Amino acid sequence: MNMRDAETGEMMWEKHAWPSAWRSEEVEARIPADVMNRAAVSREMTFSSAAAIDDFRLRQRVYLGEHCIEEWDFDFGFVIPGSVNTWQTTIESAGEGAMLDPTQISGLVCIETSFLDGDVVFNKSVVRVYYEQYD
Repeated sequence: MNMRDAETGEMMWEKHAWPSAWRSEEVEARIPADVMNRAAVSREMTFSSAAAIDDFRLRQRVYLGEHCIEEWDFDFGFVIPGSVNTWQTTIESAGEGAMLDPTQISGLVCIETSFLDGDVVFNKSVVRVYYEQYD
């Protein structure tokens, strides 16, 4: 997975290996706080599937504490068995003065991603986001 400034293509964050427990336990992502200052961020995820998936869907919910503040549903359709696929999406900023302060929300944001075949959830992960200041 990676995140880039959508306007310049500058790589802001990437992670190649996730802990083996990412499907059963909450994991952490440490992301530069500067991501909150960009007009738009491109997020790219590469995934593979050993088996065919007839109606692959992805549902993401973003929580701030216990409150769901955003929810997105993405439809991919058929996934070829043994294939490697890339999913990219662009997230636009709410605008200057409308963004939450990353120092105040660091560690309070969780991204819950459900992987579905039609309406059947076959995997779910939860990532807790920490925003870090870099000089």
